[in-house]
Amino acid sequence: MFSTVQQAVALVLGVGALGLEGFALVDALRRRPDAFVAAGKKTKQFWTVLLGACAGIGIVVLFMPLTLFGLIAVVAAAVYLTDVRPALDEVQGRGGRMGPYGPW
Repeated sequence: MFSTVQQAVALVLGVGALGLEGFALVDALRRRPDAFVAAGKKTKQFWTVLLGACAGIGIVVLFMPLTLFGLIAVVAAAVYLTDVRPALDEVQGRGGRMGPYGPW
């Protein structure tokens, strides 16, 4: 019984990690290449190749997401989503700064 619960939790974590990596990859593919350079980040090609590799790793380790490569893939996708994506939004004029009652 314990191994079944453990496998279910691992599968939920694996699906969540794959969803995170897939979302980051799709977001990077939809961005303009010049926005990456304007934001002072690496090129679009770098991020799409890296995030594509992360998504591939996420598929391979779907049932064992807590392996070293699975964790590295999640960290790379999280770096894109927390550092690169907001910088791209600012360069492209999306999102803007939000105050307590909406955009400034």
